[in-house]
Amino acid sequence: MTRTIHDLETPAVLIDLDRLERNIAAMSARAREGAVQLRPHAKTHKIPEIGWMQIKAGAVGLSLAKTSEAEVFARHGFPDLFVAYPVVSPSKASRLVELARRVTLTVGVDSVEGASILGASAARVGLNLRASLKVDSGFHRVGVAPEVAVEIGTRIAAISGLSLVGVFTHAGQAYHRSDPAEIRNDNATEASIVVAAAAGLRKAGVAIETVSVGSTPTARFGFAHAGVTEARPGNYVYLDRTQVGLGTCGFEDCAMSILATVVSVSGRERAVLDSGSKTLALDMLRPKPDGHGLIVGSDSRLSGLSEEHGIVAVAPGDTFRIGQRVQVLPNHACVVSNLHDRVYGVRGERVETEFEVAARGCVD
Repeated sequence: MTRTIHDLETPAVLIDLDRLERNIAAMSARAREGAVQLRPHAKTHKIPEIGWMQIKAGAVGLSLAKTSEAEVFARHGFPDLFVAYPVVSPSKASRLVELARRVTLTVGVDSVEGASILGASAARVGLNLRASLKVDSGFHRVGVAPEVAVEIGTRIAAISGLSLVGVFTHAGQAYHRSDPAEIRNDNATEASIVVAAAAGLRKAGVAIETVSVGSTPTARFGFAHAGVTEARPGNYVYLDRTQVGLGTCGFEDCAMSILATVVSVSGRERAVLDSGSKTLALDMLRPKPDGHGLIVGSDSRLSGLSEEHGIVAVAPGDTFRIGQRVQVLPNHACVVSNLHDRVYGVRGERVETEFEVAARGCVD
């Protein structure tokens, strides 16, 4: 029996399959043009079926944020995974070492202390765990400062049980830019910093194989930087209101929306949806805050969220009625994925498939 979106209870996450497929194909083409390998960050979707779509389009493997995410994707048969996150827990190190027995696994490091924990766990079972050094290219979240990358990298390379095979970065500062020229500069900066770190480490005798960059906003300007071998954008599969605001894409490229129902109309200027922070999360729009989501096809936006309620600031000329169904373009698609057990793949109004968000809640 054919289902349509009218058969779904709300709130429900819709994935426009035509847009999803176009987004995957476009980023794969961009990676080929730049002669880099594509290793998408799967925290955006957390769905094995979409991961396989990315692999089929040319991705060499997947990037993940957490140990438990890697375990989920390994169980679903993905043979090459990168945990792009500094792991410093002995118990997680043991889990990663066990995982490395079954798949090609690389783990991010940004300290000698954390790397030593990973190395000790691997050495106990006679394994050399692949590691990649995170270098800070301006986001100032995690990663070693560029000026000490060679020093720290050589010390990590000497740790028993580890093989330092790569350097990587994430130009997350691009999410806070308001000028495309600044994002273009971030694109060049992230590349130059990791290329320099790789060159310094190679000169010091460390056999660096992978030089990796990653950010959907900076990916807009391509990957054709000499010395970069890999790219790890994630959000591009869905895109969202933030990416529109950054100039990465247009509204017509955004594959994710939330189907919601108007449950209350208290006047001409306010309506309430059945989709609150448990559906959309509380992420504000970047680079400039402007509510929590946009009603598709209108200028009305969600001005506030409580757990189960989405407060709509009704734009002049818009009207809403009780029971009306609307679609909301979220500010940040990645966090929406982690709030839902399943999402619905649609073409037009027809529900073509249902995806389990298999790595939902994998935060350890």
